[in-house]
Amino acid sequence: MDLLNTLVEKGLRRELPTREEALAVLATTDDELLDVVAAAGKVRRQWFGRRVKLNYLVNLKSGLCPEDCSYCSQRLGSKAEILKYTWLKADEASQAAAAGVAGGAKRVCLVASGRGPTDRDVDRVSKTIEAIKEANEGVEVCACLGLLSDGQAERLRSAGADAYNHNLNTSESTYGDITTTHTYADRVETVQQAQAAGLSACSGLIAGMGESDADLVDVVFSLRELDPDSVPVNFLIPFEGTPLAKEWNLTPQRALRILAMVRFVCPDVEVRLAGGREVHLRTMQPLALHLVNSIFLGDYLTSEGQAGQADLEMIADAGFEVEGTDTTTLPEHRAGGGCGSVCGGDEASACGTDETAVPAAREEARTDLVAVRRRGAGTDLAPNA
Repeated sequence: MDLLNTLVEKGLRRELPTREEALAVLATTDDELLDVVAAAGKVRRQWFGRRVKLNYLVNLKSGLCPEDCSYCSQRLGSKAEILKYTWLKADEASQAAAAGVAGGAKRVCLVASGRGPTDRDVDRVSKTIEAIKEANEGVEVCACLGLLSDGQAERLRSAGADAYNHNLNTSESTYGDITTTHTYADRVETVQQAQAAGLSACSGLIAGMGESDADLVDVVFSLRELDPDSVPVNFLIPFEGTPLAKEWNLTPQRALRILAMVRFVCPDVEVRLAGGREVHLRTMQPLALHLVNSIFLGDYLTSEGQAGQADLEMIADAGFEVEGTDTTTLPEHRAGGGCGSVCGGDEASACGTDETAVPAAREEARTDLVAVRRRGAGTDLAPNA
């Protein structure tokens, strides 16, 4: 298949595909799926071998968010029956993080609901970062606290944070359809603030919200331009009680094509399989390891994930290995931060197909797979790690 040969060659050179090529990946058939996975897998192995980085989420403050992001169970007006609690203390968060580290996590992601942190919140999180770093040598800490104000990224960096996450989520042209309380530009600015402060930027997307192929390509090309070191790919978890509860637009095959497209556009970046993988990939999760080089271990913010031990067994059975804290995740040309990418190709190339059409294939609603988190941070039950 000429398309896949071209994409592999470009990926090995860190060259940007055209929009037409990225769209063509999403338009491939199920009969071509294994060829697509194999091709993207060559690019993944070139830059990351067979290593899988494990990340562990700690939800520092759950629910009660004033923002109206339609996909989120913690949003303003959400009727999802999730855990709700205020800030964990530093020792509580450190204890929660320890469970993930014991399970093999190399990075701990500290997340708090809300528009953005106050200066007092930054103080709280800084103490938590220091506690985790003191107890876990070599473990990375990523903060995800919403929109940042001037100087806050620098303070988090001084406290020992290694990275900051703030996702773009969807294309700029459709962002207003999912959120009205802040803008796409606000999100871009926060990622740039983190980068300017010397933090490793983490920014990704959510697929499955009813977006078109063109929307998916737009947001991934925007991420390539923004140049984060890691790109988490989330698949919408349609929580009952949220505006997108009825959006079941993904099949396992489409989810794999999306991951392959992200790998071709961002060949040398840490592509992370994030929320919703169990819901939408299901038994095809091992195939995704040929496309991504990073996953979340165990539970998510407000939903339960696959058991941590099952994650580890899946990685081993698929012939991959867990990345240790003594290994640098990114290839050498990116390890010090910054791009190093060769931005070839024609970003404005037009596609001969209808870019605006939402794919017709819809997955049967699997509400039985959406499990609200009832353990770990904010509860008296042991976490899943």
